[in-house]
Amino acid sequence: MSVVNSARDVHVDEIVDVEPQSWLNMKEVPAWFISLGVHLLLLLVLASITRITLLDSEHAIISSIEELDQSVYDIDPTIQDVVGSSGDTQMLSPSMSAAPQTSREQQEALQNQLESEIETPEPIFNDELTQPAKEELMASVEVTGETDRPEGGVAGAIDRLTLEIAAAAKEKQLLVVWLFDVSPSVSKRRNEIADRFENVYKQLGILNATENENSLKTAVAAFGATTQIVTKDPVSDVKEVVSQIRSIKEDTSGDENVFAAVNTVTKRWLRYKKVGRRNMMIIVVTDEAGSDMQNLETTIRDAKRNGIKCYVVGNASPFGRREVMTTFEVDGYDIPAIAETGPETVMPERIKLPFWGQNDYDARQLSSGYGPYALTRLCAETNGIYFITQDDSKGAKFEAADMRAYHPDYIPIRDYEGKLQKNAAKAVLVKTAAATQLSKRRFPTPTLQFPASSDNVLRQAITEAQKPVSEVDYGLNELQVMLEQGLNDRKKISEPRWRANYDLALGRVLATRVRAFGYNTVLAEMKSNPKSFENKANNAWRLVPSKEVRSSPFVRKLSKQATELLNGIIDDHPGTPWAYLAAKEMNQPLGWEWKEMKMNLDAKGNRVTKPNPRFEEEQRKRNEALKKRGIDTSKPLKI
Repeated sequence: MSVVNSARDVHVDEIVDVEPQSWLNMKEVPAWFISLGVHLLLLLVLASITRITLLDSEHAIISSIEELDQSVYDIDPTIQDVVGSSGDTQMLSPSMSAAPQTSREQQEALQNQLESEIETPEPIFNDELTQPAKEELMASVEVTGETDRPEGGVAGAIDRLTLEIAAAAKEKQLLVVWLFDVSPSVSKRRNEIADRFENVYKQLGILNATENENSLKTAVAAFGATTQIVTKDPVSDVKEVVSQIRSIKEDTSGDENVFAAVNTVTKRWLRYKKVGRRNMMIIVVTDEAGSDMQNLETTIRDAKRNGIKCYVVGNASPFGRREVMTTFEVDGYDIPAIAETGPETVMPERIKLPFWGQNDYDARQLSSGYGPYALTRLCAETNGIYFITQDDSKGAKFEAADMRAYHPDYIPIRDYEGKLQKNAAKAVLVKTAAATQLSKRRFPTPTLQFPASSDNVLRQAITEAQKPVSEVDYGLNELQVMLEQGLNDRKKISEPRWRANYDLALGRVLATRVRAFGYNTVLAEMKSNPKSFENKANNAWRLVPSKEVRSSPFVRKLSKQATELLNGIIDDHPGTPWAYLAAKEMNQPLGWEWKEMKMNLDAKGNRVTKPNPRFEEEQRKRNEALKKRGIDTSKPLKI
């Protein structure tokens, strides 16, 4: 009771005097809080205004799009053909997609304003400015250091050399040394160049390549077994040079010491070059690879050290071979000759095996598409050009685009030998190729036709055919063993040229070995048990390729391995000489079978050939004419 009364005893004025504690009491609110509230209120107001504006703008854009004449934006079909119908040009970039559209009236007004204010400018180009500068016309074509095939053969090469001479003479005074091969086979080429010589220097005058008569000097030398200096001193008057070129005496020794000749003319006229502060270039005219490759490195070193560019007007090399069969004309007669125009690599990388059962002339005459290694590298190292003006190959031609990845190794010989030491597959390939190049390691083409007027005549013919082939398998087995020593390192080869070379060598060795096994097998069977003719008018047998390999399981295994390798080359290296040769090997099955035939035989069963009196008389006259020139016609001439 006392507690209640004490509560009620509180006076009213005491309650009134108590200050309220509500959150609405602004006197106690901090200033920053009030400021925050004001700013939030302003932001809300601004956001409301922006929303209203955007809504109106969106409505305006939609209305404008609906009112636009779509024909204004139709794409010209001619432009569409150029750009394409599915290219990226049909899609707007993000920035273009977001750009606001203008009304048609605004666009027309803007267009009218532009047309009234802007005048069409006069063209700023004239005929003089669009003409190329003379320096550009005279600049050398950018194939320096490469193999080039100018159109027109020798004439095309001389035209290209004219531009090279003009460019060098424009830089400063120039000495050009023409170095001619004295082989009889090059006489036609020498005369072609002599015929165009004066015209070359006339063209140089037209190009203003020479400021005065001393700007361009010319010297001439010739080489065979030795080097001959034709012009004692460099000359300006080319008329006397022409007569001296025509007077060069031929050399039938067969030696072309071209690198010694380059060294000789370099040393002879080096002082003349330095004293006159001249550029100097050497132009070699030949049709072979040269007989003194041992001088190559010294020749390259001296030429590079003294800034001498070397050019060659030469022939293409045979593919993977050192020699090629050719002919040259003497007194109206074509003389068979052997020209050493290869190989296109440091050493031969292609084995030399016959294609049994088919003509292999095209394979033997196949072109590499490149010049010989040593002369081509001399040009490459000195920033010159090797011009291929003649290609004696009679086989297939290969596109430069397909051969681009199969470029020979134009590297120093010591670096090439280093490659062989580092990879067993490359080493055994070169060793095997060298073994097949030797005369004592010739692999004969087998006899495929056998007279059979009686069983004894047939047996005798088979016995004679077996003699040259009796040791073939021994030699082929030796080559196979050599090549298979590099099988593990074959996987490490990255260059397509080396891979194709190795696979072709092993594939062809295995294929030839299968053919040899089958050949000996069918000959032995026929010899022991001669067949009878179904047609009694026939009197001979011939062997033709067959899909059936009649031999042991070991030989059939070799056949499978050879087929896989050769087909792999065809698939992996299309359009190349390796694929061509692999396909040629696979064009005929690896087995053999007998077919009967008719031959012209005498009473003893020997084959009879009818004489051709007219041909024999022509040969007699030819031999007499060549004998007077001191040319031996009993064997091919080495040129």
